[in-house]
Amino acid sequence: MVSSVANARARLVAGSRGRLLNGTLFALIAIALVILATKVATNGPAYFIQIVVYGLANGSIFALIALGYTMVYGIVELINFAHGDVFTLGGFISLWLLPIFGVTEGGTVTGAGLILPLLAILVISMILCAVVNVTIERVAYRPLRHAPRLTPLITAVGMSFVLEGIMFLWRGPFNLHYPNVLPATSIELGGANGPAIGFKDVAVIVIAVVLMVALTLFVERTKLGKAMRATAQDRDAAELMGIDINRTIAATFFIGALLAGAGGMIFGLYYNTITFDQGFTAGLVAFTAAVFGGIGNIQGAALGGLVIGMIQSLSDGYFDTAWTQVLIFAILVLVLVFRPTGILGMRVPEK
Repeated sequence: MVSSVANARARLVAGSRGRLLNGTLFALIAIALVILATKVATNGPAYFIQIVVYGLANGSIFALIALGYTMVYGIVELINFAHGDVFTLGGFISLWLLPIFGVTEGGTVTGAGLILPLLAILVISMILCAVVNVTIERVAYRPLRHAPRLTPLITAVGMSFVLEGIMFLWRGPFNLHYPNVLPATSIELGGANGPAIGFKDVAVIVIAVVLMVALTLFVERTKLGKAMRATAQDRDAAELMGIDINRTIAATFFIGALLAGAGGMIFGLYYNTITFDQGFTAGLVAFTAAVFGGIGNIQGAALGGLVIGMIQSLSDGYFDTAWTQVLIFAILVLVLVFRPTGILGMRVPEK
């Protein structure tokens, strides 16, 4: 009897504490929205639309990286810290391939003569990044699959430094200029004084959306995609049902690196700069997006990337850019405290 009363009292206290924390969170969100609304009203709707478009483009890149994080973690419960550097490697490989395919800044080639080489470079960069990532999985992660969790985590950090070191030796520590080969045209909304949406923004968003939709359809409708979902739910049961676990995990690393490689090239085309260690920060932000959306949930990772990109854009556009990284990682802490499963509530079962 005493034990029952104590348990009921503990549940009551926990419930009250949870409601207090949720109320505090909602109050902070409301305050932030009021401040943001004031800034938007001051700067006008045209500026706000441009900030939103930039946020969607930036968030699309984060979403491509976050998808690789969430797929790998959903299956093997590994935070692949080398994934951000695979993203950078995609930019480095595409930068190396551009002159080989005759794509140069200020060139006269336009239309299909430009699109086809860029598509070929994109596909080759994605495949090479995927091969590198599968090799990392086979050499560094697979032998440690049944080791204590800290061991593969440290190995992932080590592989991140290995990739950064290779790119450092390859192109040096400098900020490399990525050729600005995309058209500088823009779509004006509301006349000459209205907001303008650049071709770059539209191209980045469209390519990212196409890749994310293709990934979703692949996972939901193909045999290998079903094997990946089964392995994520229960690896032992999937193996008993005849699923090749090693092949499925390797395919997950392959597909995740395809998206990261595409994100690296898209980043270069969009920002026209690249450096050997940019994957560290981009990877951490993308991991935040994956956790925010729901680690192990593909749709959640895509949504989380878009939301984080929008938050970064709004912070840079309306507030001090020095606070942007603080805000992003504060969001990570708040999500882990208030909703560890993310906004879509995907629970990854214990394996």
